[in-house]
Amino acid sequence: MTQIIRRYASRYGLGVSSRLAARMSMRTNSMRSFMIYSAFFTLGASFVVYLLLAGLLKIKDLIFKPRRSVFDL
Repeated sequence: MTQIIRRYASRYGLGVSSRLAARMSMRTNSMRSFMIYSAFFTLGASFVVYLLLAGLLKIKDLIFKPRRSVFDL
């Protein structure tokens, strides 16, 4: 059961931590640890922020498509 949840979270987790870490030039594991610890310390308020960021990033990906290069086939 744990493996199923882990696989689902890694596939559909929307990559908020990895995208934020890339933007701030941090390691992804550090960002994930920060998000988990802040969720415990703020009694879940940062989890709500995480979900809001995931939604905003999903909407941004739907609106703005990456441009294809001339060299792409």
